[in-house]
Amino acid sequence: MKFDLFNVKRNDIMMISKDIKTENTLTNESGHIMGDKETEKRFLLRLSNRLYERLAAEATEKDKSVNAYIVGLLEAAVTNTNFEHRQFIGQVVSGKEIYIESGLVSVSGIYYRYLIDDNSKVDKQAKYTVIEANGNILTLRKIKE
Repeated sequence: MKFDLFNVKRNDIMMISKDIKTENTLTNESGHIMGDKETEKRFLLRLSNRLYERLAAEATEKDKSVNAYIVGLLEAAVTNTNFEHRQFIGQVVSGKEIYIESGLVSVSGIYYRYLIDDNSKVDKQAKYTVIEANGNILTLRKIKE
């Protein structure tokens, strides 16, 4: 028997919704219950078909609904709010760009103070990746070859 939503009466839908068990509730990464009208704001989000298809494909790869995937992306974007974090995390820096005497590193033409994550000496021949940004201090990690 094929389910036909247009032939379902309002009372039938209400009866179905009362039968749904609440023990299988979904929670997002923040821990709040998804679908809880008291803790969530609902609004219409218009997306192009192309963008929706792309998001749907990525959500499927991560075994999430499109809504949960978008919420996760937005939560991640909101937590990384400072300029340095958005611009420099993961960027590769040559050891030649680290100036030991002044304690500065040049990243995209801007000078920052730096820390090496394992407190080792700077290897001018090595490459480093930015793993953390806190104000004007970048934490660097040597890339092992």
